[in-house]
Amino acid sequence: MKRVNKDYLVAFFMLLPSLVLLAIFVYGFIGQTFYVSLTNWGRDPAQALALRPVLEFVGFSNYERLFTSFLEVRFRQDLINLFFFTVFFLVGSLGLGLLLAILLDQSVRGEGFFRTIFLFPFSLSFIVTGTVWRWMLQPQGGINALPTAFGLPPGEFTWLTSRQQIWHFNWQDLPFFTGLVVVAVLFWLTVRAWRHHQRTRAATFGAVALVLALWKLTGARIEILPFPERHGFNLALVGIIIAAVWQMSGYTMALYLASLRGIPEELREAARVDGASEFQTYRLVVFPLLGPITLSAMIILGHISLKLFDLIFAMTGPDLATTSVPSLLMFIRSFRAAQFADGAAIAMVLLVLVATIIIPYLWISLRGEVRR
Repeated sequence: MKRVNKDYLVAFFMLLPSLVLLAIFVYGFIGQTFYVSLTNWGRDPAQALALRPVLEFVGFSNYERLFTSFLEVRFRQDLINLFFFTVFFLVGSLGLGLLLAILLDQSVRGEGFFRTIFLFPFSLSFIVTGTVWRWMLQPQGGINALPTAFGLPPGEFTWLTSRQQIWHFNWQDLPFFTGLVVVAVLFWLTVRAWRHHQRTRAATFGAVALVLALWKLTGARIEILPFPERHGFNLALVGIIIAAVWQMSGYTMALYLASLRGIPEELREAARVDGASEFQTYRLVVFPLLGPITLSAMIILGHISLKLFDLIFAMTGPDLATTSVPSLLMFIRSFRAAQFADGAAIAMVLLVLVATIIIPYLWISLRGEVRR
């Protein structure tokens, strides 16, 4: 017992420097940022860059203004841009990476060469990728000029400078759709708890989901804006999505290829013996076994997309509103306009978005390790 206690003490003091640094430079700065977001730092130009600014506590008014003020329409459009970018970035990177991994898993000749080619974009920084793709997506050159090499007229898509929007929706409907998502998640948790014979937990989740569903069915509506506000998918994001998928698909290819090589060949042979076609073998045997690696890749890629800054900065700069995301707006508010409270509030919103992805993943992973 004494030996065990001594080992714990040694481990604690070995980790203590890292814990102190983590507490100060991560959680301490998060706390400081949250405090700043609750003040009016930056509203008074005389106090914005003062050595000892006099700050006034304003509570959550900065957050309320971001989501409800007429003047903060760019922030809300930036959130919509981030949503669409994340969805297409995940689908494109996972889909293309899985396709490349399946092709390389067929033991093709020159596999090492192709694997290197596919992985090469991942070795580049987003700044380099953004600069190269900005040249390629110039409206008067690059990809648009490619058809002229075959005697065809040049392309006319404006790529990064497009101001066209599609898939419009009203920001007033956001609480309704958010409620539907919450009900769906609670219903899934109810079914999952019931299957694991956790009756109390299933009853709790089911009751909450039922109450929310009935509340929605009664026509209850939360008005977060006194006026309709239309938002949509900016087509200028298409070029940025292509560049991001080009860079990260090699990474997901490597993850999927390693997972495919880890699947015992006996499982595939057993499926073929049972009469399964190659497509059925992948659908019923291979793809279910790729579930954990898909979840990990989604978490990593989602984390990257939520913090995306350098790729968009290199391709379109921080001032083009059609391709802007909250991280760019945070940069403008904090380091250009010296509106530190607004920048801190945007940073905290991004932190919450990242936490909604990371915390469930860590919870599931740690529970799985405990069970093993």
